[in-house]
Amino acid sequence: MVDVADKLAFFQEITGLEDPDLCTEILRAHGWDLELAISSFTSSTQPSAPTTTSDSHPRDSRIRAESAPASGPVTAPQPGLAWKLVTLPISMISGSLGLISGAVGLGLWVAGGVLSYSLGVIGLGSGQGEESSAGLVSVSAAASEAMDFVAAFEMEYGTRGPNFVGEGFMDALQRSRSAYKLLFVYLHSPDHPDSPDFCGRTLRSETLAAFVNENFVAWGGNIRASEGFKMSNSLKASRFPFCAVVMPATNQRIALLQQVEGPKSPEEMLTILQRVLEESAPVLVAARLDAEERRNNMRLREEQDAAYRAALEADQARERQRIEEQERLQREAAEAVQKCKEEEEARERAAREAAEKEADRARMRQQKAMSLGDEPEKGPNVTQVLVRFPTGERRERRFHSMAPIQSLYDYVDSLGCLEVEDYNLVSNFPRITYGTEMRSLTLKEAGLHPQASLFVELN
Repeated sequence: MVDVADKLAFFQEITGLEDPDLCTEILRAHGWDLELAISSFTSSTQPSAPTTTSDSHPRDSRIRAESAPASGPVTAPQPGLAWKLVTLPISMISGSLGLISGAVGLGLWVAGGVLSYSLGVIGLGSGQGEESSAGLVSVSAAASEAMDFVAAFEMEYGTRGPNFVGEGFMDALQRSRSAYKLLFVYLHSPDHPDSPDFCGRTLRSETLAAFVNENFVAWGGNIRASEGFKMSNSLKASRFPFCAVVMPATNQRIALLQQVEGPKSPEEMLTILQRVLEESAPVLVAARLDAEERRNNMRLREEQDAAYRAALEADQARERQRIEEQERLQREAAEAVQKCKEEEEARERAAREAAEKEADRARMRQQKAMSLGDEPEKGPNVTQVLVRFPTGERRERRFHSMAPIQSLYDYVDSLGCLEVEDYNLVSNFPRITYGTEMRSLTLKEAGLHPQASLFVELN
């Protein structure tokens, strides 16, 4: 537990307020709860737009106004890489869909074990925050500022340089986290006299640009834009050109690994970035391995779940198949019974129809035989007719010479020698077909008197 003087000094260092009486009043109003006081102060004093020139950094005017946000890094000695935790502005976090969550806390140095801490840093921390505040920069506005910076940078210095992402800082931070890379930050002061030479000579260096693009996610911001201004406050940029290398941490903070202030040659920048990358490599590798282990465990669970679901579905499929087979057999048995019943009914119906048809044909033959009358005796007015059937059978009968040809058809029908009703009587020499149009002619008119030989031609 720190005493009152330590809390007061710490509060002044974090907030940048110089008036000890004002700091005492703020701490007393929050029951000397240091974290609560800092959180309340940053929520109420967050700047919304830059108001300084390139020669007068926003930090100076913030100190003069005694209204600095809780965005400064907390420093302490560290072995190897100089790690700092930097609290991000709440408006930036809330406007970024809660990519980094939790209440604004104190920046704490890890006392040892950089690897174990770093797994928590890159371990892709806690859930999404749900805080909101008025007047925040929306994601689209942040992305628009980033795209404006990229467009202005490429228009001024060309496309040969770091591939700055056209998205807000929090989205770029999330991109670096997903890619297991560090985030290279460049804050651009458009009016600073060293900016053109640094951008045109150092950042456009082919070797440096290739190294940054290969090993970092690059994000740039103009300090005259909202996000660039806020990041310059958070990182306490005091000289320009300003570059930093950061990585995501938990509780609305980032780990500041390296900051480079003032003009630097491409060789100097490359040396610094190589050193930072080498010292951070174990952290990134461990984080990647940890994430891969989590993915493998998740994949194993998914495979086990999939195997269980597959076995369950196979059992269910077999049960469905058994039920379907049983239903099919029952259905086929019912269909067989129904088919036998239908076939029996069809046979009975066919027998009835055949009997009825035969009875109709018998009645027809009887009627036509009665219509013919008795066979006349031989005489000059009697015609002898011979009829040959397709089976070779022959039948003879005498008819009155004045009888119509239709009587010959009635005679053939009355014999019952044909199974069909569509036929014609035809003579051979000469060949004449005595069809429907000739049935009203008498035998004499048709030239069949006194005798004729006809055969039945089926149609």
